[in-house]
Amino acid sequence: MDALTTPLLTGSATGAILLMAALGLTLTFGQMGVINMAHGEFLMAGAYATYLTQQVISGSGLSVLVAIPVAFLVTGLLGLLLEMSTIRWMYRRPLDTLLVTVGVSLVLQQLARDLFGAQGDPVTPPSWMRGSIEVAGYAWPHRQLFTIVLALAAVALLHAGLKRTSFGRRVRATVQNRELAETLGVTTRAVDRSTFFIGSGLAGVGGVAISLISGTNPTLGTTYIIPAFLVVVAGGVGQVKGTVIAAFAIGIATAFLTDWTSGSMAQVISFIAVVLFLQIRPQGLFTVRTRALA
Repeated sequence: MDALTTPLLTGSATGAILLMAALGLTLTFGQMGVINMAHGEFLMAGAYATYLTQQVISGSGLSVLVAIPVAFLVTGLLGLLLEMSTIRWMYRRPLDTLLVTVGVSLVLQQLARDLFGAQGDPVTPPSWMRGSIEVAGYAWPHRQLFTIVLALAAVALLHAGLKRTSFGRRVRATVQNRELAETLGVTTRAVDRSTFFIGSGLAGVGGVAISLISGTNPTLGTTYIIPAFLVVVAGGVGQVKGTVIAAFAIGIATAFLTDWTSGSMAQVISFIAVVLFLQIRPQGLFTVRTRALA
């Protein structure tokens, strides 16, 4: 039983981190067609926002909870600045967005090194997050449980926002047929800016969870950017439910493979498995229904 419980629970936490990293890409890549290679650096910015928040209100068990909206706002504004200054000129040119955002990611990494140093700084979990709960003989850390709860809460809020609000209806209309949405009075530029803000902000929230497990580091984002893209593509471009399923499936599979092999080999095998899956089903688990004529 322990042989199954341990990788299942640790893999669920890994899947939750992948989900947090991929949620923002579901919007910016899946629904806007922007290949934002600086998305990993938004995760890094969220981690550093958590560290700075903890320095300001050190000694308080609420520092991590305060850091969540702070990280969302900081990275959301960072993404909005990127969209308004650069990305807005490159819609429908995904390769150009890839090249430009690779440069932006390198600039942000160097900026983090200049401001915080190359070694990174630890984020101390609050007292209520330092224990563990016993599950089938495995001491499940509260930090991992918190990560899962945070990821599921972010998914629920994003799903509700896209399905139940007027903003969500404008986003869906823009994705399905931008020109028709504009003729119906939807300001697609405002939708683009808001979508990029939310997608980038979600990366910051993911950075909060990552900082509690691995601390901060200028190259933190490079660890998660490729797996996050794989999750989005495997789940189906622009599909939140597919992103959830793919993230937890990859996280749990990697945990089981790590028990049988090494961590690096498990990541390689997971990568190959996703690539083979996409050969069989290139559209991913789910597809976006569209009425676009092009």
